[in-house]
Amino acid sequence: MKEPTIHEANITEGFWAEKLHLNSETAIFYQWQQLEDTHCIDNFRIAAGLKTGFREGFFFADSDAYKWLDAASRILARGASPRLTNLIDEFITILEKAQQPDGYLYTYNQIHFPGKRWVDLQIEHEFYCLGHLIEAGISHFESTAGDRLLRVAKKAADLLVSEFSRSTPLFTDGHEEIEIALIKLWRATGNLEYLALGKAFLERRGMIPGFPLKMALQVLDSSNRMKKVAKRRSAWKKEHPDEADFKLPARNKHKIPFWAAPRFAWSALSGKYNQQHAPVEKQTKAEGHAVRFCYLKTAEAMLAQVPEQESRIQPLRQVWEQMVTRRMYVTGGIGSLPLSEGFGRDYELDPEVAYAETCAALGCMFWDHEMTRLTGEARFADLFEWQLYNAASVGIGRDGCSYFYNNPLVNQGDISRAGWYDIPCCPSNLSRVWASLGRYVCSYDHSEIRVQQYISSDIHLDCDQSIKLKMKSDLPWGNRVSMKIAMSKPISLDLVMRLPAWADGCTVYLNDQPVSVELSSALPEIPAANGLNFNAARWMKLARRFLPGDEIRLEFDMLIRMIHQDQRVPGCGGKFAVTRGPIVYCLESVDNTVDIFKSGVAVDQLQVVFNADVLDGTWVIKGLSKTGDALTFIPYMAWGNRGPSKMTVFVS
Repeated sequence: MKEPTIHEANITEGFWAEKLHLNSETAIFYQWQQLEDTHCIDNFRIAAGLKTGFREGFFFADSDAYKWLDAASRILARGASPRLTNLIDEFITILEKAQQPDGYLYTYNQIHFPGKRWVDLQIEHEFYCLGHLIEAGISHFESTAGDRLLRVAKKAADLLVSEFSRSTPLFTDGHEEIEIALIKLWRATGNLEYLALGKAFLERRGMIPGFPLKMALQVLDSSNRMKKVAKRRSAWKKEHPDEADFKLPARNKHKIPFWAAPRFAWSALSGKYNQQHAPVEKQTKAEGHAVRFCYLKTAEAMLAQVPEQESRIQPLRQVWEQMVTRRMYVTGGIGSLPLSEGFGRDYELDPEVAYAETCAALGCMFWDHEMTRLTGEARFADLFEWQLYNAASVGIGRDGCSYFYNNPLVNQGDISRAGWYDIPCCPSNLSRVWASLGRYVCSYDHSEIRVQQYISSDIHLDCDQSIKLKMKSDLPWGNRVSMKIAMSKPISLDLVMRLPAWADGCTVYLNDQPVSVELSSALPEIPAANGLNFNAARWMKLARRFLPGDEIRLEFDMLIRMIHQDQRVPGCGGKFAVTRGPIVYCLESVDNTVDIFKSGVAVDQLQVVFNADVLDGTWVIKGLSKTGDALTFIPYMAWGNRGPSKMTVFVS
């Protein structure tokens, strides 16, 4: 099945059009300014010889700039933006000058340790950074047809091919990403060397002999390197007393239990933290750092789509099921352990301790999408939608300039949005997903159109003839979706539409007349700690000879639902989350006078209303506590936009 290109899918109106406008007009420029203010862009200027100064930030800070460049490039596909184009061109010029003749580009080593390369890969992430550079190069080429950035990206990829095609397992990055980038570059160029190296990096994971000792030595060496940088910075500051003191902003606060540090240490030394504890094919559980795990599985799912790699499919299904049913929050958030930013044990889903990094949700969405491509199963597209509206969308504020890094499901009032972080991976990661959202709407071939996401959009499809699918969606607040098919002559097609797990049913109309559809077989329900059942998602197939101008309308049964948690879940066993459609709701103290943690809910009194006084107007769920006090539930993705507050997803 093909997907529409970034130019063939245009988000037109409604909920997501507003989000994309905020992304392209506010967030992307705000992020650039923050990268400037935190010296991230200056690091490249120094490496390029365009400026003198001291390199600031973490060793992997280059990746934050590359993700911004990726997002900005994707935004250009939506239309001309001279201001953004100038920023992109300026940055590409800097990168061209900073890149060494053989393709090497990593400012930490180039500035602080000239001549050093591929040092402490499990910690310092040179491959990870280059992976995001490669993805940015592909996005820029797809959006603009200009190849300047793609040439920089290919030069870096060719260096990796030349140096690591025949290397030992020791040379794998501690943070997966390069695998995704190389497979994407193969898809874009057809160069099999990129595919081969991406596959090799995957298959080398978990194969490093004596990993605990090697990891400990890398930790020690990387620490010594940072101490050298700190000494040089102190000396540089004495030589430049007029330079302002530099300090990176802090991340969101999070609750750290006493057991977090020793568990993190064990996870790192055992290799589970960065998925180095076992060969990929033997990794049957969601383990370690949640973002890294999902990037690894995304790359595996991409590789499984290659002929003769189909044996990877069933293990990928099994580990996805294990994660979704045992190690995922009701919001779709993953990663329950602070410090390691990773997975805990089965049912270890304490809502207050929950880390649930925004990037982890986005990484899982990448995996969901590739599993949809790989298997054609509706459940993967269903989880993508759920995470999109909840675990991911919560990460960016309504102003486009405030963010959550970690996303607990219970907050006692000490966690609030921040304008930036010392590790600002989430803001630009969100922006690049928003900017390419049209790509996820559907897939197609000459005889089938499969609608995966219900987002108002105009999609141009090249089946046996050119087709324009115009979709208007009332989601996530309303229950109606309409699709008009425009083409020059009648065409026989299977129109396949997702029946979400959150819907209790759906009525399908063709030109205002109800029609029957063929439902795909239901998958067996798997009991889940979070109370969700994505296996309930199915496909609805309408097979017919469509005429120009035919209109299909869907009306979903969208009820308020109580999603009960497993009794074994700490902190919320037996409690429930209030949901409607694809939206998880929460209680925030700013809207409620009662103690939101103790007030029970009279579930038979809940009703959906539009409240113009809340968050500049949004759909809320009104109800009563068991003692008769008024309650207002807001969408979980909207909490934290009105200053410090308490919040809970779970009620009783």
